[in-house]
Amino acid sequence: MDAELFPRDRTEIAPGAVHVPDWLTPGRQKELLEACREWARPPAGLRTVRTPGGGTMTSRQVCLGRHWYPYGYASTAVDGDGAPVKPFPAWLGELGRRAVRDAYGEGESKGEDGGGDDDRVAYGYDIALVNFYDADARMGMHRDSDEESDAPVVSLSLGDACVFRFGNTASRGRPYTDVELRSGDLFVFGGPSRSAYHGVPRIHPGTAPPELGLTGRLNITLRVSGLPAA
Repeated sequence: MDAELFPRDRTEIAPGAVHVPDWLTPGRQKELLEACREWARPPAGLRTVRTPGGGTMTSRQVCLGRHWYPYGYASTAVDGDGAPVKPFPAWLGELGRRAVRDAYGEGESKGEDGGGDDDRVAYGYDIALVNFYDADARMGMHRDSDEESDAPVVSLSLGDACVFRFGNTASRGRPYTDVELRSGDLFVFGGPSRSAYHGVPRIHPGTAPPELGLTGRLNITLRVSGLPAA
């Protein structure tokens, strides 16, 4: 009812940072969830990420294309079972390019087919980080700074809603904006906001669409490494 009374509109949170509610259809959400469940299986499956200081991240993660570990990329799950990382599917790259096109608008997407000089959607997405959050998981404020490319980051949400805190490029503190991301939402950040700090301070348990069949939250983050092919 609330969604009908108060529709959520596309919003530019900061220059280059755009929230597009309900971008994924219910059917597409189910397809992505099934893909995530397959990716999470070993080898190189879902793991707990350990930080250099000896701590652990409360969300769990699986990678595609290249394996991320604090703070770099590898071709194998170097902090997991050591298996080769799962491949990054072409269809997921196309989904990322479409996400950028839809977030920034058709007037800023003419580079996809080589017809213009705006190359934001011509980037080849080649990395996915899939994070699973249970009710108590969090993500501290951080920057996505281990890539050689400055292509926009694409974030897709499935399952429980969360508070997504989007900050500034100078520090982990204020100013920042808290955005509620629900299942199916898209968030893209690039340009002046590509290096902004961001995090997830809170999950709202039990808010996932019942028909999705997911307890918890999945976040699929797509990036362009800018590195030579592995």
